[in-house]
Amino acid sequence: MKNKVALRLTEGAVMIALATVLSMVKLADFPYGGSITAASMFPIAVIAYRHGTPFGLFCGLVYGGIQQLLGLNTLSYFTSWQSILAIILLDYIVAFAVIGLAGVFRKASGKPALKMTAGVILACVLRYLCHVISGCTVWAGLSIPDSAALTYSLAYNATYMIPETLITGIAAWYLFSLIDFASPRLKRLSTAKSEALPAKARICYRGSLLAGVIGACYAIIRIFPLLQDDGGNFDFAGIKALEIPSFATVLGICILLVLVLFIAGTLLKNKKTEV
Repeated sequence: MKNKVALRLTEGAVMIALATVLSMVKLADFPYGGSITAASMFPIAVIAYRHGTPFGLFCGLVYGGIQQLLGLNTLSYFTSWQSILAIILLDYIVAFAVIGLAGVFRKASGKPALKMTAGVILACVLRYLCHVISGCTVWAGLSIPDSAALTYSLAYNATYMIPETLITGIAAWYLFSLIDFASPRLKRLSTAKSEALPAKARICYRGSLLAGVIGACYAIIRIFPLLQDDGGNFDFAGIKALEIPSFATVLGICILLVLVLFIAGTLLKNKKTEV
C-alpha cells in the first residue's frame, strides 16, 4: 500500500514538473495573456487517467498554483483584494485544476485514445470557460473593452485555447493509440490486428500518422497567432501576414509524407497477404 502511494506521489510530482517545463515552451505568446504551449496540459491529464479524478484534481491544483507563481506580474494590474482573488481563482487555480477531469471517461466503453481525447476536450472547454468569465468580469475595462466584454473575451481566449485544445487532443489521441497508460507500468499498446501486420508496414503507418500530427500542429501554430492584431483584437485579416511559400512548403512535405508512408504501408501489408 505504501509503495502504491509513494509511486502515485512520485508520478504526480514528475508530471507536474513536466507540465511546468512544457508550459514554458511557448509556441506562440499573446499580448494580453494566454499562450500556445507544447501540450503542457497533457501530463496532468495522464495522471488523472492513471490515478483517478480526485488525484488528478489535486495535481491540477498544484500545477495551477505553480502557474500563479510564474505569473505573479498579472496581479500588479489590480489593487482590490476581490479582483486579485478572482484572478488567482479563475485564471489559475480553478482553470488548471479542471485538467484533473480529463480522466473521467476512463471507465467508459471504447478505445483508450478516444476516451482520453474526449476527456482532454472536456478539460480544455472548462478551462476556456474559466478564462472567459475572468475576461468579461475582472479584466473588463482594463485589457478588455467594457462594451461587448463577453464577446471580446470569448473571441480573445478562443485564439489560444482552440489551438491549445487541438494540440493537446492530438497528443492524447496519438500517444494513447500507442501506449497503455492504464497499466501500472507503461507498455506498448498492441492489438491482434496491428500484430498481424509486418513490422515494416507498422512503421510506415505510424510514420504516416506522425507526419500528419506534425503537419496539423504546424498549421495550428502558424495560423492562430495571426488571428489577433497588435492590440489583441480578434481579426481574420491577420491571415494576410501568413508567409504562404514557407507555410505551403512545410505543410506540403507533411502531406506528401503522409501519403507516401500510408501507401507504402498498404503495399507491404498486401504483399504479406498475397504470400
